Amino acid sequence: MPRPHTAMRKIRDVLRLSLGEQLSQRRVAAASGLPRTTVKDYLQRAGAAGLKWPLPADMDDAALEALLFASSAASPPCRPLPEWDKVHKELRRPHVTLMLVWLEYKETHPDGYAYSQFAERYRRWRRQTDAVMHHEHKAGEKLFVDFPGETIPIYDEKTAEVAMRAELFVAVLGASSYVYAEAVASQKLVHWVAAHVHAFEHLGGCPAIVVPDNLRSAVTKAHRYEPDVNATFAEMAAHYGVAVMPARAYRPRDKAKAEGGVLLVERWVIARLRNRRFCSLGELNEAIADLTAWLNDRPFKRLEGSRRSLFEELDRPALRPLPPERYEFATWRDARLGLDYHVEVRSERHYYSAPYRLIGEALRVRLSAATVEVFHKGRRVASHVRAYKPGWSTEAAHMPESHRRHAEWTPARILSWAAKTGPATAALAGEIMARRPHPEQGFRSCLGIIRLGDRYGAERLEAACARAGHAGSYSYRSVQSILRNGLDAKPLPGSEPGRAGPDHENLRGPGYYQ
Repeated sequence: MPRPHTAMRKIRDVLRLSLGEQLSQRRVAAASGLPRTTVKDYLQRAGAAGLKWPLPADMDDAALEALLFASSAASPPCRPLPEWDKVHKELRRPHVTLMLVWLEYKETHPDGYAYSQFAERYRRWRRQTDAVMHHEHKAGEKLFVDFPGETIPIYDEKTAEVAMRAELFVAVLGASSYVYAEAVASQKLVHWVAAHVHAFEHLGGCPAIVVPDNLRSAVTKAHRYEPDVNATFAEMAAHYGVAVMPARAYRPRDKAKAEGGVLLVERWVIARLRNRRFCSLGELNEAIADLTAWLNDRPFKRLEGSRRSLFEELDRPALRPLPPERYEFATWRDARLGLDYHVEVRSERHYYSAPYRLIGEALRVRLSAATVEVFHKGRRVASHVRAYKPGWSTEAAHMPESHRRHAEWTPARILSWAAKTGPATAALAGEIMARRPHPEQGFRSCLGIIRLGDRYGAERLEAACARAGHAGSYSYRSVQSILRNGLDAKPLPGSEPGRAGPDHENLRGPGYYQ
């Protein structure tokens, strides 16, 4: 027989005062006007049903009565229940399923609940817990990374003005919600990659997957199914054995953990630093490390433990070990091997050789702080010490016999082609090849000069080569600059007829000094 409305209201009051307000049973009995034995019975039934306050919004009086009283006559009054927070924690370990946890529960409690009731009671408990618990993440599986929109000012000690605005890199582990934060100079690739390296080292291991947003340092071309990951970022991930899985555009659930971590950092780190002035990234990062340590040690509201305790129990044992060596930052560029069997690093105007057999082939060039490596179809074909200055780095093994790069191209043919423009062009080409350690190294400059005739015409090119030769500037850039600035139209120095001086017996003349 259904209980009257007033009785159900008193049951709700008992649950609210005891579970929500944390009052003792004596005080609950006094406040509700019920005997202590009745209050105790209601709370025992609520505990057996796994209820917590507040009750689910969709639970009406009939559902609450059915949950607390309907099965009391047919079922044993007190079936053993597991600790649901421990069940939930176990489910975040790799390969653990709810069926496995139930089997272990039945081994300990043979008279316990059947699997269907066990699963239903667990789901009911989970709905009553914090909403963040709805996202299931396996231990050591995913690290969510992102930048908040807000920056932190760094001040100049001398002028007291803002010297830069530091970005805050935030990384959150999926299973434990453990937070790592670091201030970096910008969101550029070099700082983005370095922050990941520091995060892995702080955690003492590597997750299986890194989940970034679609910022440019992570993704060169966004795509729902097959995004193009930045080559340097992908190389760093491969070095640490980590997969990169960018969050899908317009799929907020893909990055909910990262946004939750960012929100925590904004509230408990950025907001708490708002009245402090920092003069260096190092000083700022010391303060951030202290606040994130406090945040990770802060106890959960609805669960036992903290982010740090969950990290030590769940994530840390599941992380993959760090490689023996730290990743060395490097950038990647596409190149094509020229006729002189060299690739150019334009920022430094330095040329590095590769095997001449690959002339015309598409190559990938890896630039690190110490080396320049050349790859063809994934295989390294050349490696040089990085020079950081204009010049040439040539290995003898990369040259063809007799320094011939290609049977079709020879110094004689280059000179013959240049002579079609004029004698000054041919002379300049000859000087360029003569001044290289090997004539073939001058082919690139000579061909570039000859091709300037297609744009400016043979007559102007011949005049520009004459001016460059007169000035002793034997390079493509000199000829290009002369043409670009119209200097080829001006007469060469010393070619103008001199003005006759006065005839006087006191003027000695040039012969006097011979």
